[in-house]
Parts: sequence; structure tokens; C-alpha cells
Amino acid sequence: MNKTNFKDLLLEKPLLRLIEKNFSKPTDVQAKTMPLVIEGMDVIASSATGSGKTLAFASGTIQNTEPDYGLQVLVLTPTRELAEQISEVYKTFSEYKDLNIVTVYGGVSFNKQIKALEDADIVIGTPGRILEHTKTKSIYLQKITTLILDEADVMAKLGFFPKIEKIMKFLPKKRQNLLFSATKSKELNKFEKNYMKKPQNISAKEKVDVSKLNQVYYETEDKFSLLLHLLKKEKSKLVMVFCNTKNNVDFVSKNLKQNEMEVYAFHSGIDQKQRNQIIKDFNEGKKTIIVGTNVLARGLDIVDLSHIYNYDVSFDPKYYIHRVGRTARAGKEGKAITLVAERDKEHFKKVVEINKVKITKEILPNFEKIKLDYKIKREYKVRKPIKRKKKRKKRVTR
Repeated sequence: MNKTNFKDLLLEKPLLRLIEKNFSKPTDVQAKTMPLVIEGMDVIASSATGSGKTLAFASGTIQNTEPDYGLQVLVLTPTRELAEQISEVYKTFSEYKDLNIVTVYGGVSFNKQIKALEDADIVIGTPGRILEHTKTKSIYLQKITTLILDEADVMAKLGFFPKIEKIMKFLPKKRQNLLFSATKSKELNKFEKNYMKKPQNISAKEKVDVSKLNQVYYETEDKFSLLLHLLKKEKSKLVMVFCNTKNNVDFVSKNLKQNEMEVYAFHSGIDQKQRNQIIKDFNEGKKTIIVGTNVLARGLDIVDLSHIYNYDVSFDPKYYIHRVGRTARAGKEGKAITLVAERDKEHFKKVVEINKVKITKEILPNFEKIKLDYKIKREYKVRKPIKRKKKRKKRVTR
């Protein structure tokens, strides 16, 4: 039977009070998962975007973690932004216990992380950087009681599972495993078989309300001019514009700025510290438009996001769902607008057929044709590439 109140989910009173300050009732995945996590069971949760899964695993692991007992919880996640967001959830709801939450990923100071890890109770990180810390023995994983793989399907797609398997060698065999994924794959099946003990399978509904999500598209060869027109005419709060490449993000954001729009550009080429600040400022509404790649499509929870624009139709049809899933959350209305040129039609057809979504064609409005600047000038700190030592070839003696 589904629990409809947080007080039915085995939460201790201080944690319950914190959660009820922020949320009125649990989502489907929270109601089904929280008691299982608290009871120490292995869980495989099929949780699509917007399902409230972060609080589902964070609350139970916070309750089961004791301060000053060493590192007890490890959360692995595919992106730095998602790691930061998960970290914020842990910090918010663990304040009554004074737990030390540490976030670990590449692109920032390794030595600062070494210092922070000395007193960590819970660590959220990307597989690559966690593995680096195991090699330098700056992270001690032998007391881990719970391992969480979040967005496991994305980590599988990005090829992180060989690194995850190397990390597993440093973990105690007796531990709780929690796996959250929108889809299944052979890597996840292998992980279940090799590492999980009688896992409880949970299937949860999305928090995105399809009835409140208005999905439309326009056919045009002048995407930018139409985008600018719609940004000015649509009544919107915060807006995300998705492009397929870093160059397109830079091109669109630069031309929007030249037409007096306040915009952030966001993609993997931007310095990590700056990316973190962009997400913080955008959430606070300091600028209302963010133009980015699919890095923005997974995990990030922006409260007042009213409009999604697909400037480029995603090459991977499934990413359409992740993109539009950023809006129409928690009972609020949202709108997803896709711009379709002739070159996009094949990809757009796959989006509709594979995702089985109804996207309404809109009549093209009259709009002013904008003169575009095609020279891309970088206005941000570019992430420095890692210098790797060349391996010397061994001399063969005969």
C-alpha cells in the first residue's frame, strides 16, 4: 500500500521536521524507497527525471549515518553539476546531525579534496576522481555501509563502469547497494548479479506532470530570429535553451547578448568553478536565460523553470524527455518549444515515435529577421586540459 505522508516512512523526528518544512507529501519513489533504505535493504529503483529520487536515498542514508565514525556513504554520479546538487540536498537535510558532506570531482584542486576527505562522513563524487583518490590512498572506503549509483544508466552510457568496478575492490563486501536508473542495460544487469543481495525492485512515476506540460513545435529555417521573438513574447520565468554542441551554445548565447538578452552559456568546456556559480545565480534568477548542451538535461532541479527551448533537436531521441523534464514539476505549468528546420526533421520524427509524445505544430508568427554574428568569441574561462605524461617505449633487446 502506498504511503501518502512522510510520517509513515520510518523517518526519525528531527529529519521528518526538516523534510516537512520543504515538502507536503512524498513522491511515488520516496514513498516506496525511503523505508527500504532505512531498513538497510538493497534497492534498484527505476526513476525517471523529476521523480524526487535524491531525497529518497539521501534521507535514509542521513538517518543511518553517525558523525565522526569515518566515511560511511559513497554516492557515485555521472556529472559534476549533479554531484553538487545531490550534495546540497545532503547538507540541507543533515544539518540536525552535523554530518560532514564532501563533494569530489575533477577540474578543481585535488589537494583541497584530500584535506576535506579526512573528516568526511558522506562523499558524493564522479567515478574518475574517486578512483584517483583511491590510487593516492587519500580516500578510505573500508567503512562504507552504503554505496549509491545515481543516474546509473548515464554512467553506463559514458563508459564509467570499468572505473566503478575498480572502485568496488576498495569497498567492504558487506554493505547496502542502491541503484537509481531511468533504464536498464547489460552493465546494470551485471552489477546487480555481481554485487547486489536480493535487491528490491521499485518502479516510480515521474514528478513531471504531462497534463501541465505544453509541448509545441515550429517549422522554420530561421531558428535564431524565431527564438529571439518567442523569448520576448512568451510570458516566462526562467528559461533553458538546448543546443547539441558547444559551438552552437556559444553562437546562440553571443547573439542573444548582442540583442540585449541576459544569458548564461553552459557546457563542459567552461571552467568548473564558473559552471557552479552559473547554476547558483540562475536558480536565484539573476539572469533568466541559460543556453546549454545536454549537460543541463540530467539531474538539475531548477524551481521556477517555465520554458524549455530545443534550439537543436537532440541527436539521441531519449534526451528530449530529459530536456523537457526540467519543467512542469511539482504541480507547476511548463512549456517545451522545439524549433525544427529541414535538417532536423528526421531526428524530430524519431523523437515523436520513440518517446510516443504528442507535440502540437504551431502557426509560424511574423517576426523580424535578425542579422547574425558568426564569429564566436569565448567569454569564459576554458577548462584546462589535463597534461598526461607520454609513456616511454621499452627498448627490446635481442
